[in-house]
Amino acid sequence: MLNREQVHKVALLARLELTPAEEEQYAGQMSSILDYFEQLSELDTDNVEPTTRAILQGRGSANDMSNITRRDELLSYQNLEGIYAAAPDRETDFFKVPKIMS
Repeated sequence: MLNREQVHKVALLARLELTPAEEEQYAGQMSSILDYFEQLSELDTDNVEPTTRAILQGRGSANDMSNITRRDELLSYQNLEGIYAAAPDRETDFFKVPKIMS
């Protein structure tokens, strides 16, 4: 079982500010997750082939995998002024956003 000090250390590494109550709460939750992984490690996986995805899509063999996506199509939108009007700040046909990098 993880203790509060271990959760505090993980929170510091992740740059998270947690209260002592949150550290206690997460200690229990993280311990449950680690216990589950411990159960999984007890499974015999010697005869299980590795997969490239957790979820297989499509039907047929494992090599018959494809991503289900729609075709990209350029569509014009008739109400551009409505979109611009909803923007907090704009300059001509552009949205103005706060600078995030210096």
